[in-house]
Amino acid sequence: MIDYLINFIIGLSIGIIAGLFGIGGGFLIVPLLTLKGLPIHDAIGTSLTCIVMSSFASSYTHLKHGRVLFKVAALKEAFSIPAALLGAYLTIFLGKNILKSLFALLLIYLSYTMLTSREQLPQSEAKEINYRNVPLVGIIAGLSSGLLGISGGILNVPLFNSLVQIPISYAIGTSSVALFFTALAGSLMHYHIGQVRVDVAILLAPGLIMGGYLGAKLVHNIHPEKLKRAFAAILVLIALKMVL
Repeated sequence: MIDYLINFIIGLSIGIIAGLFGIGGGFLIVPLLTLKGLPIHDAIGTSLTCIVMSSFASSYTHLKHGRVLFKVAALKEAFSIPAALLGAYLTIFLGKNILKSLFALLLIYLSYTMLTSREQLPQSEAKEINYRNVPLVGIIAGLSSGLLGISGGILNVPLFNSLVQIPISYAIGTSSVALFFTALAGSLMHYHIGQVRVDVAILLAPGLIMGGYLGAKLVHNIHPEKLKRAFAAILVLIALKMVL
């Protein structure tokens, strides 16, 4: 009984973070699962399955609030998927330490841009979207995903906000939907090759689903500038984790 409660609390905490910031939460789930004794490949596959559940719950909530730009999500994914495949192939030639350092620098830069930029669009509407930059977001997020084994969600929100000029709440909602399809494709592949621990994912599922729902609801009650500052802080923490 205690084990079930611990898994629920863990899933709830990760789900809230994922739903609140439109990210997958894999940077928390993977190390947690390895601490529980799962091999790294199983941890990655199971993490993607968990992300499917949390992003589905958060996507549903963002959809209800009308904070999802489907055209942006679809266009971004069209470029992310092939870029992720290319990134995975390039890992053969590039050193992981160099990649992690470059990725950390990118996160620090994005954190800076989020802290220094101001919301130019009202939260109640999404106009003047720079669709020309959406493919670039897809390529950057996809390459990072393939090169570093991350979901790419941690890049979606700041890039949507800074390059595509999407208000922060729309960026989070759109990222959640994009993440759902990315994680679903990845988890199905990992399941096919036997790298998903369904029993572990089921234990975390109730907390992840509830947390994703609650986190997404919180987005619409928090001032956008506070959201941006909090997200910038998360970017810095992840950057430090990459290089230390």
